[in-house]
Amino acid sequence: MKVHAICISAQRGTLKQEVPSAVFVAQSGIQGDGHSGDWGRQVTCLRWESVLGSNEKNHLTMGPGDFAENVTIEGMEPFQPGDRFRLGPDVVLEVSQIGKPDHPSVVTRTFGVSLLPHEGLFCKVIQGGTVRPGDEVVAVP
Repeated sequence: MKVHAICISAQRGTLKQEVPSAVFVAQSGIQGDGHSGDWGRQVTCLRWESVLGSNEKNHLTMGPGDFAENVTIEGMEPFQPGDRFRLGPDVVLEVSQIGKPDHPSVVTRTFGVSLLPHEGLFCKVIQGGTVRPGDEVVAVP
């Protein structure tokens, strides 16, 4: 597994933009991202293969951040709430929930489809550090 892309947006309810690296802050989220804070959905992860599959199925050309995810991960194995995984050498995330209600989100309103309600991994930052695309992703016991 590896980090495909990292994306942030300054405010909630807006699409995210890809960045070359990001600082993850323990018990907060990604520095500069509107979803940071003391709650269970500090960082959102999504399988890169799900983005590609949705593009094919729905005849779209969506890229990193277009589904409002912070981190797209290539080859992401299934995780459950309470599981932890490491991004790069330092950052540790803990899955707090899988999926969420679609209210309808900016993604659904803009593109007519959303993956986070069914596939999004919502996580808390347990240990901070810097993450870059290409960094290894490893399950933590």
